Amino acid sequence: MTRPALSDALARADLIHDTATLQAAITGVGRAIDAALGDEEAVFLTIMQGGLVFAGQVASAISAGLVFDYVHATRFRGGTTGGELQWLRRPTTPLAGRTVLLVDDILDEGHTLKAIRDWCVEQGAARVLLAVLCEKRHGRTVPGLVADFVGVEVPDRYVFGYGMDYHEQGRNLPAIYAL
Repeated sequence: MTRPALSDALARADLIHDTATLQAAITGVGRAIDAALGDEEAVFLTIMQGGLVFAGQVASAISAGLVFDYVHATRFRGGTTGGELQWLRRPTTPLAGRTVLLVDDILDEGHTLKAIRDWCVEQGAARVLLAVLCEKRHGRTVPGLVADFVGVEVPDRYVFGYGMDYHEQGRNLPAIYAL
């Protein structure tokens, strides 16, 4: 299977958020998380692959105590439309009685985030907080799923960069683009 060229997508994409805007948003999210946690330690769960870039940066903006782990579950597997959730790795850190901070790149419809949040609750997490770099507000989000911390909003378009991929490419781009 041949995938579309990232350079072609960039040539026709609009820049939505530049690096400076995203850095400021990440700093703000870190401060808000600190305010919410206070002196409480949290289990910081990065949702792979997309959450990696944001998680690494927002972690540095948080001064509260954090225990790091990650989860890898996906509905996309390189495509642009979601399918059935596939669990590639569940966290090994015990969650019972603890606050869990789920960190991801985007809240779009939220099926994956909801499934991971629900799993954390099933594991006995005392509370689960959701932090996302960006959010699409379009009315198609899973009922009852709301991010506690949001860096920026993005339009209801296909977005990529800063953790989000274009056919498994471009996660490392230092800005967010939309087709």
